[in-house]
Parts: sequence; structure tokens; C-alpha cells
Amino acid sequence: MKTEYSVTELTRYLASLITGDPVLQGVWVRGEISNFTRHTSGHMYFTLKDDAARIRAVMFRGQNRTLRFTPENGMLVLAFGSVGVYERNGDYQIYVEMLEPVGQGSLNLAFEQLKEKLGKEGLFAPERKRPLPRLPQKVALITSPTGAAVRDLINILRRRRPNLDILLIPALVQGEEAPESLVAALGTAGQISDLDLVIIGRGGGSLEELWAFNDERVARAIAASSHPVISAVGHETDFTIADFVADLRAPTPSAAAELAVPDQNELTRDVLALRERLSRAARRYQAQKSAELNRLANSVVLTRPERWLNPMRQRLDEAEGRLRRILPRILQERQLVFGNLIGKLNALSPLATLARGYSITRRIADGAFVSDSEMVEIGEEVAVRLARGELICRVEQCKKEAELV
Repeated sequence: MKTEYSVTELTRYLASLITGDPVLQGVWVRGEISNFTRHTSGHMYFTLKDDAARIRAVMFRGQNRTLRFTPENGMLVLAFGSVGVYERNGDYQIYVEMLEPVGQGSLNLAFEQLKEKLGKEGLFAPERKRPLPRLPQKVALITSPTGAAVRDLINILRRRRPNLDILLIPALVQGEEAPESLVAALGTAGQISDLDLVIIGRGGGSLEELWAFNDERVARAIAASSHPVISAVGHETDFTIADFVADLRAPTPSAAAELAVPDQNELTRDVLALRERLSRAARRYQAQKSAELNRLANSVVLTRPERWLNPMRQRLDEAEGRLRRILPRILQERQLVFGNLIGKLNALSPLATLARGYSITRRIADGAFVSDSEMVEIGEEVAVRLARGELICRVEQCKKEAELV
């Protein structure tokens, strides 16, 4: 027996032992996910661990593309696969083919994960919900053209509104190709400018059968729709992501038809009732105004206006008499006040000062008023303003204030 091995030989020998063991080539392993990484290639790399040990795990893109949920660190899972050796690193690891969450089904987990994700983005926010049109004229149905749901929708819509324009946009509602089909149908509806409303849905079924309406692509297409959308998927107890993101959730397709359009017979009854109410209100208003007109026509003001005018005339004469009596006194008082003000103004007037023999002197050169003898030079011409007239003088001598004492 050979006693010396290269690293490669030893590693390959151990790998052959592991791959040759049938127990290790189809094994279920329970563990907690840690160090989870999704490579750009689409492959998933992570570690499965428990309290005492850990093992590396890889799930290639071909296997993980069918996963309904997204693995996360800390998640307890049950992994099925084959144990092998990655010879380059000398590590043994499990090549995972199937992955299931422990304690919760993969579909339920995927539903909750997507619901949480889209909820954080605000796709379920009440403020982005659009109101449905009161009287839609054209409604699009996105559903299977052969299912019972489409027959119920059309029958109820026709019964409630015989003249409603119904457009059927067929789509797959079950299976792997259903999400793309539903997204394409929503895109077709968005190109119809005169469309008022979209109803998307299907009849009841299992969670797997309804899963197309839990697809993220479908949810985002509903949110991006240019027309209001009613989601009508399954029975009343069934909830899908499409229900949360749509503008309105109907518990069943039949209920969606009833919510979409009002009953024409009910509208007719409402119109007739409103017309009767309007007629009664008009008659009451007419009677009220007729009574008011009769009351005014029989009033004293209109039948015998002189009885209302005579007291007014007397009051006017009395007011005129009082005015004639007090007006001369008021004018006299105002004249006295005016005279006193004129006297005060005359006393303060520069002209009154000049009349008492004073004068105002200004330089001829620049027009400046002279208040000091030092402001003029000997021989400079000045203008002297008198009470009457003006003198043009030449300065012969300047005396300062001290020289005048």
C-alpha cells in the first residue's frame, strides 16, 4: 500500500469516499443560514450551522431559480442535496438542490417577504389609491377567457349596465408563464386611452394556483397602471399581493362587477326620486315666493305710499328748519376763528417785519441771504429787499458786531 500521497491525491481520495457513500448523496440537513451571499452569476453561497458545527453550502442558479422565497441570514431551513469536496480549497460542502424554510411553507414565506418589501416602498399606501369612476363607460377584464370568473363578470356587468362597453384582454392566470401574461395584458390595457377601469383576477384555487397574483412583476405592473384597477382573485378568504397594491380589492370576481358599475335600475330609481324631490322643492319655493309677493302687494307702503312718505316729509321739514337756524351761527363762529388765524399769520409774516422798517439783504453774486457782515466783501454788490421795492447797493464799509456797541 502506498504510504505517501500528494495533497491532490489525498483530497481526491477523500472526495471519492464521500461521493461513493449513498447516504451523503441524497441527504436532508437542518441548519441556520449564515454568511449568505448571492453571486452576480446567480449562484448562492452560505453556511448551515447549529450549536456545535457548521458546513458550507452552495446552491447553483439552475436550482435556486425556482425558489419562491429569498434565503436570509438567521433563517432556519431544511436543505436537500449531495455532500462533496471542493478540491481547490480542500473543503467539504453540501450542494443544495432543494431548500425549505422550517416551520413555514416556502410560499407563505415568499408572500410575507414580498408583502413587507412592497409595503416599505409605499405601494400599499392608502394615499396612492385612486377612486373608481362613478359611471364607467368602458371596462377591461384581464382574466382567463375560458374560466367561470369571466362568465360571472360579464353576466353581472351586462345585467347592471346593458350598454356598458366590455373589453376582454385574455391572460394566463395559473402556471409559470402566467405572471408575464398578466403583465403583458396590463400593458395592453394601459395603451387604451378611453378605458375607465380594469378588473384583473380569476376564480378560486389553492395558494399555488393563485400564485401568479403574488408575483412581484404583476404587483408593480398594477401599481404602474394608468387606469384604476380592481383586484378580484379567488374567494373572500383569499388574499394576494395584487389585492394590496390594487386601487380596490373585491372579495370575488362577482363582487368586483358589482363594485365596478352601479345598477342601471337603481340609477333610474334614484333619478326619478331626485326629480320628484326637485319638483316638490320647486313647488314649495313657488308657493313661498307667491305668498311673499302677495304680502308685499298688500303692504301699506305699496297700497298707500303717502302714509309712509308724509312722516318722512315732516321730518325733512323739521331738519331743514333746524339747519336754517344754526347755520348762520356756525358760519359766524367759523369766520371769527378764520380771522384770528389770519391775524396770527400776518404777525409772523416776513412782509409784516419789513413793513416795520426792517429789510432782507442777499448777495448779488450767488443769491445767498446775508446775516453776518463777514459774509460780504468791500465793494461787493448786495440787494436789499424793503417792504416795497428793492435797493441794489455797493458795500463801502463792513462793521462787526462789537463795533456797533
